[in-house]
Formats: sequence, C-alpha cells, structure tokens
Amino acid sequence: MSLTGTPFLYTTVLLAVVALILPLVLWSRMRGPKSLRITARVLMLLFAQGTAVTLVFVLVNNQNNLYDNWADLLGTGDHVQQAADLGRDGTGGIAVTRLPRVRQTFSAADGPGMRAAGGVRVTQLRGRVSGVNAEVYVWLPPQYGEPAYRNKKFPVVELLPGYPGSAKAWFGSLKAHEQLLPLMRSGRVAPFILVAPRTNLLAGVDTGCANIPGQVNADTWLSIDVPKMVMDNFRAQPAPQGWAVAGYSAGAHCAVKLAVAHPDRYRAAVSMSGYNDPIGERDSLAAQTPALRAANNPYLLLRRAAVPPRIALYLSGESGDGYQAGMALEAVAKAPTTVRVVFLPRSAGGHTMALWRPQVDTVFRWLTLQMGQGRAKGQDTSVAGAAAGTTPRSPSTGGSTHAALASGTASRADAARRP
Repeated sequence: MSLTGTPFLYTTVLLAVVALILPLVLWSRMRGPKSLRITARVLMLLFAQGTAVTLVFVLVNNQNNLYDNWADLLGTGDHVQQAADLGRDGTGGIAVTRLPRVRQTFSAADGPGMRAAGGVRVTQLRGRVSGVNAEVYVWLPPQYGEPAYRNKKFPVVELLPGYPGSAKAWFGSLKAHEQLLPLMRSGRVAPFILVAPRTNLLAGVDTGCANIPGQVNADTWLSIDVPKMVMDNFRAQPAPQGWAVAGYSAGAHCAVKLAVAHPDRYRAAVSMSGYNDPIGERDSLAAQTPALRAANNPYLLLRRAAVPPRIALYLSGESGDGYQAGMALEAVAKAPTTVRVVFLPRSAGGHTMALWRPQVDTVFRWLTLQMGQGRAKGQDTSVAGAAAGTTPRSPSTGGSTHAALASGTASRADAARRP
C-alpha cells in the first residue's frame, strides 16, 4: 500500500475511528482478572494513541510531500548505483553532447495534485554519467502541444524540494503547475517546462547536491543527466540561456549553488528560505569536511570566482531564514552577476509551504524577464506585497548564527535542522 496513496489514508482514518470507539464500547464491559482488564485497557489506549499519531503523520506528509514512499520513510532507499570520481566539472571526461540520444518511457504520475493542470508525467532515469537511478517528473506547458508551437523550443526550470522532501512537492504541495497554467495561457508567464528530479538519493542524509566520490554524484545527476534527458525527449531550449533552477529550504541552497558553480548550465536560480553554508542542514553530506563545505558554499564560490558568472539570482526569506544569506551574496556579486533579495516579514509565515506557495507566481514572473522570454504583464512584486518595499539593506543579525551561516563561517554546533 502506497505511503501517499488514498487507500492508506482511508485505512488510517478507519483505524483511528475504530480506536476511538473500542474504549467507549468495551471499557466498562471488560471481564476477567483485574490484571487482564488493566492490560486490555492499556492496549486500547496505546492503539488509540498510535492510530492518532499515524493519522496526523499521514495528513502532514501528504500536505508537505516529505516522504514519497516507505523506503524514504524507513531509510532503506538507495538510488546510487556508483559514485566514481568525475573531476571538477562533474563529467568524468565524458563528452556529454556526444552521448547518443535515449528515449525515455513516461507514464502518468500518481499522488495528490499530479493529475491536475494537464497532468504530470514521470520516468525512471538511469544517469549515464552520475550513476544515479531515480525518478524524474515533468510537466509541459499548455502551449507545448498546440500546432502553432510545434517548432518552438521551450525554456526549462528544474525544481528542487527541501530535505526531507519528495520530488512531487512542487506539484503536490506548492501546486506550481496549477498556479502557472492560467498565467501561461494569458501570457503573464512564459511557457516553461517544469522538471522535478529526485534529490533524496541516499538513506537518511541530504546529498547537498554535491559530488562526493564513493558516495554520490548528486551535482552531476541534477546538472548533467537530468538536463540531457530533457533535451533528448522534449523540445527544450539549450543551456544556459534556456535553463533555470529553483528550490526552497535545502533545495534553495542547491539551486543557488548549482547556478553559481555551473553558469554554463543555468542562466538563473531562485532561492526561497535558503542558506549558503551546507552546514545549514545538519544531515548534509556536503558539510562533512571544511573542504567540502567550501566547495559547495555559493557565497565562497561567488566571492572567489576569477570571472563573475553571467547568472541572475532571486533570493527571498525572513530575517534569520534566508534573508541574510541573500544579502551576503548580493554583497560579493559583481557584474554580470545580478542578485535580487526580497525581505519577507514574519507575518508572511514561517519555514513552511504556506510561505513558499504564494511566491510561485512572483518568481516565475521574474524568471520570465530574466531569461529573455518577453515581458510578463503586470508588476514584479513580492509575496509580501507593500511590506517588501521596506526591505532593510543590511543584515540585522551581526555576529549571530544566521549571519555566520550566510557568510560560511558557522560551526556544526551552530547548525539548525531545516525541513
């Protein structure tokens, strides 16, 4: 029975109802020795508590797309077949453009929201360079199948969830495709292909979207294998001009890191409530050593770049949760790198889907403009509305943990878990 399926949800609801009724019916009717009656009543109470906790977990998991299946929940999933040392560029010397085209088989994706707005399709991809074997979800814009666009190539946005998080989250929890469908039809947002690859590749750890020989080549999976598959199977614009990457929480960190590290593969990146130092996620493999942290910290990569990358960055967050990280990047960015930082007040919400879901409209209008897809109609405003106009222009946490995370000077003891 699928962890996120309707049958399992209904089963947990039924068991919770049964667990509530049992004590009401049997509590005073128990017969036998006192010890037996006490044991039976304790078991009924434990059953009621267990079913209630299970039901709450299922509802929260379905709402936030934290765990996609039982293997993710139990920590038994492993999607890495091999993790060779692929070198600094992550290709292992392979001429990726010369690899033969591989046609993938796609099917309709299951789960909450996956059938809406024309439906999301899924394929199982064996990464020929990364050694990763995992699912990739794809949603096509409404114009893709129209005769007038039969010769058009479409821009692509790669969507990354937080940790723990399912690749389905952008469609199930954030409802990105449902929000964007009418905007694309009206011309207010460009017709982007949306691609959501699995990022939870190893059991119980966050890969940090890093290449770590012997463990995982997550960077190559996301920036080489997945784009190659999309280019092979869809009318997608070439990199970097036609490609962007967006994420929230741990996925926000990955999005910025990928764009800064690979300006030849991405033109723009969107970060919602992200961080720069990988230690912002205490379970990140990229935070294992000082060398790995430095190699996967976009702040340090941008500051040390011999030639400023031609990329555009959009970073939003509250004070202490994404805002300082954005300000740190803005402080070291040099042309042609551009950085837009959006300050979100506490009243906008916390580190949850409720904060990120309303930003989908805004960030895709921004992507439309930054990627040369024409001018979106209407103004480019933040989710915070007028409050965004009061953005403080300097970090307000001087010397605090969050400022350290922004600049890359935090210690592991300072790190806070981010969902």
